[in-house]
Order: sequence, then structure tokens, then C-alpha cells
Amino acid sequence: MSSEDNAHAVAIAILYQQNQYLMQLRDDIPGIAYPGHWGFFGGHCDPGEHPDDAIHRELMEELGFQTSNIQLFNLYPDPGVVRHVYYAPLTVSLSDLELMEGWDWGFFSPQQIQDSKRYSQKAQGIFPLAYPHQKILLDFMAFQNNQHESQK
Repeated sequence: MSSEDNAHAVAIAILYQQNQYLMQLRDDIPGIAYPGHWGFFGGHCDPGEHPDDAIHRELMEELGFQTSNIQLFNLYPDPGVVRHVYYAPLTVSLSDLELMEGWDWGFFSPQQIQDSKRYSQKAQGIFPLAYPHQKILLDFMAFQNNQHESQK
């Protein structure tokens, strides 16, 4: 039995539009992972739920967003958690979505991802990007660059 067998599975999504990445400012409350940090939309898989199903459920619950274009990017195992990271182009404007979970939301530019922080108008402050999410985004941006290079 591997350590991954005892880990909680989470399904999270990289949603992007025109070289910008949509992130959620997590509520600043005790008991949640990375309170007061920017992170991905998504969450824990329910018992017996496949991550492919969980990501669709989570995006509907948190944004009212439905897509058939979502693909698995990679798995990121850490002690106690295995992140199933998906990606999809955000094919609608923010005005077509509703933030139903979290403190705020906004697009991160590649520079803001490098800087690992972003201002929130709603929360009136600068908040950090959760470290594992920064690493995942940097990996994903490298993946996108490699895809663009191979298509030339």
C-alpha cells in the first residue's frame, strides 16, 4: 500500500483565457487549506467519486461553469493529498459566471504568478498565491510554451 492510498484526492482546475489564469481568493477562515491565499477552483473528491467527475461537480458548485474541454494535466502527490490537476480554456466571460465559493476571484498574469501575489479589490489587500498552486501554474505555463513551440 503506497502513501497515496491514504491520501485525500482533490480535483482542481487551471482555467485560462488569453494568457491569463483565473484564480479564487480562498476565504480567510480557519480549518481550510490555504486560507486567505489565491488558489485554483476545485476541491475534495467525495467518497467513491472519480476525480474526472469531481472536477465537473466542483466547477458547477463554485462557478456555475460547465465545460466538455477539460483535460487532465498532471498529478501532484504530497503527504496527505493527491492533486488531480485539470485544465480548460475559459470560454465565457466572468459576467457569465457566478462566484459561489471564495472571497474573490480574478485573472493572474504570468508576471503575477512569478511574483506569487495579487491585489484583491473586494478584500482590499494583497494576498499570496498558495505555493503548490504557483508551482503547478509555472509547470503548466512551461507545458503551454512547449505545446506552442512544437506546433511551429
